[in-house]
Formats: sequence, C-alpha cells, structure tokens
Amino acid sequence: MTKPTEKTQQPETGLQSFASLCVMAISVLFVYAFIAQNFLIPSASMASTILVGDHDVVDRVSLVPASPWAHILPYRELRRGEPVVFYKPILESDGSEDILVKRVVGVPGDRIHLRGGVLHVNGVAQHEPYAAMPTAANYNLYRDDFPLIPTRNVPGVTARWSLELPQHIDGDDLVVPPDSYFMMGDNRTNSLDSRYWGFVKRENLVGRPLFIYWSIDTPEEDGNPTLAEQASIFLRHLTHFATDTRWRRTFQIVR
Repeated sequence: MTKPTEKTQQPETGLQSFASLCVMAISVLFVYAFIAQNFLIPSASMASTILVGDHDVVDRVSLVPASPWAHILPYRELRRGEPVVFYKPILESDGSEDILVKRVVGVPGDRIHLRGGVLHVNGVAQHEPYAAMPTAANYNLYRDDFPLIPTRNVPGVTARWSLELPQHIDGDDLVVPPDSYFMMGDNRTNSLDSRYWGFVKRENLVGRPLFIYWSIDTPEEDGNPTLAEQASIFLRHLTHFATDTRWRRTFQIVR
C-alpha cells in the first residue's frame, strides 16, 4: 500500500496578494467611515478631561439615527453629561466645517442657566467635578451667569446667536428646543461653546469619544496651522516620541 503524498502548499500569486490587500484596505476604510474614527484634540476647552494632543477613538455607530435597514445597530439618544464630537453649527470664514468635542449639558426640553459658573438644569444645581469654576480674577458676567445679560458687544458671540438667543429664554432659563443640544467645554472659563454660537442640531453629531489610544504633548492650535507649522509639530513628535508621549493616558476611557 503506497503512502499518500502530502499536498504541497502553493505559493500565493501576485494577484492573490493584491486581492488580500484590497480586502484589508476596504475593511479598514469601512471601520473608519462608519464605525470608529480617529479624532485629534486641537484645543484645551475640555481640559482636564481631554487634553490637547489626545488621539481619541470615536464611536460613530450608536448616535446614527435608527432606520428600517439598520435597526440592528445599537442606536440610542444622546444623554446629558456625555462628551460628544460634532460639527460646529457655523461655518468658518473660509467656508470649512470645524469638528469639536464638548460635553452635552442640555438635551431637548431642558431649562438651563449658570450662576457663578455653577450649571443649573431644570432648577437643580449640577455636581460637575470635572468642570473648571471661575475665580474672582477671571469672572465674566456673560459667561458665568448665562443667560443673565444680553449678548450685545460680548466678544466671541456670533451675530446669528445674538439674534436667536432671546427667542429661547423663558424667565431666567434658556430652554433647549427639539432635536437640539446645548454644549459646554469642561474648561468652562476657556471654552467657546454653545454660550457663544448656540445649539447643536441632531444632524451635526459625529459620535462619542470612547478612549484615548495615544496622547502626546502638543501646543494648542491658534487658528489653522500652516504647512510649515504642521511639519514642525510632526518632526517634534517623531524625534521626541518617547519623552513627549503621555504614557499614563494610553487607553484611558473618556467619561
């Protein structure tokens, strides 16, 4: 009886290798476009929860509106107190869309106001240990007692919001309209947020930051950096990767 010969493994052809790479690239693009996305924090408005130079993985699935063909997705409404990534409700001067990350402090129907920097929602003062409170040295009446005074001549307030804000005030409170959210940065004294440009619509939401996969000491952006400035930052990251990386923030959950 002859012993069966072992089947030799055929080497992968160039076409098969190319097909494998295509499948991998399509899978990565699908995950990046529809499930999760990298987001680099450009400003200190969410410090110390999220720092400049944090690279976050953003969940793009759970906030996608439910539809008949996607009912199996884990969709849910945005909850008060959650950090969220979204498109800024106004265009930049060059017509581009700015992507920001802030915390949701008001959901549809909420009545909100601030007194002495303390946020009140539906008449209840909120306990927010992550929020920076104003001091006597940096106190600002418009920002910290919002919406107590008119927006006239307040630096940073957009013309559109200046006209729209009075329409949503009832007594001492600002009332959040349907399909809209009121956003504020955790660094309350250094955050241009809904107090300055208004509500964020439901369709502007991008997703929820899940965790920080890499954090590196990075200067805060001042407007749109030039190519030379971007190249300089990249070279610094490349040459100081080990010393500038905030290793303790790696895989830290964003709450």
